[in-house]
Amino acid sequence: MIPLIITLVVIGSIFTAYAVIRRKLQSITQELFGTSSLSEANARMKEEYATTPKSVSAMTSLYLPKIVRDFPDFIYSEMKSRSQNVLTQYLAAIQAEDPSLMTEGTDELRGKVKTHIVMLNENGKHEHFENVRIHRTEISNYRKTSGRCVITFQTACEYLQYITDDSGNVVSGDRNLRHQARYDIEMAYIQDREIVEQTTDNGIGLKCPFCDAPLTNLGSKHCEYCGSPVQELNIKVWDFINITERV
Repeated sequence: MIPLIITLVVIGSIFTAYAVIRRKLQSITQELFGTSSLSEANARMKEEYATTPKSVSAMTSLYLPKIVRDFPDFIYSEMKSRSQNVLTQYLAAIQAEDPSLMTEGTDELRGKVKTHIVMLNENGKHEHFENVRIHRTEISNYRKTSGRCVITFQTACEYLQYITDDSGNVVSGDRNLRHQARYDIEMAYIQDREIVEQTTDNGIGLKCPFCDAPLTNLGSKHCEYCGSPVQELNIKVWDFINITERV
């Protein structure tokens, strides 16, 4: 008899604790989402997540003056627009399974897209990015050491993202629920495109063609050691070397 009573007491305690926790959860969901239904609160939470843009690391005001000091001809609005365009090209190339859609970016970046597509196809999958919308883009980092320079733009965007199998069935994601995302887009200062395509460290070391001294200030028009002009000796461009989604 005693073991039975103990068992009933334990079961009663469990149900009581469950009821208390459930009431607390209902109170919280009522306060946050305007409903005491846990399932409805969960649906509203998903909807809120799908419609709330992600924040970005906005360091433009800190890094832009340094970039302009190094590169007086740097036009922020133009470079920001290019970074957004290359991101939309990147997503479109994955969806179309065609890396050639990327008109900007290094061969290494297009190779990354190709590898992503091949890995999907090997598993009979196809990734879709529809109705892409850009929310905000800011400079999040600026690295320059030993003649190497990389600017990182961070972009918050949203789209419909899902993966289908060869039969067109959705195996991941949702055709109707928007997905909020954040990407790092790295842009490098490239003096010789052929050289940079052969490097693996996302940057190149530059030297004065006259005295062979390192060019520590990439925006300089003259070598700081011998004074020789260096600005017009080679074609210099900014190009995109990597795109990474940030969780």
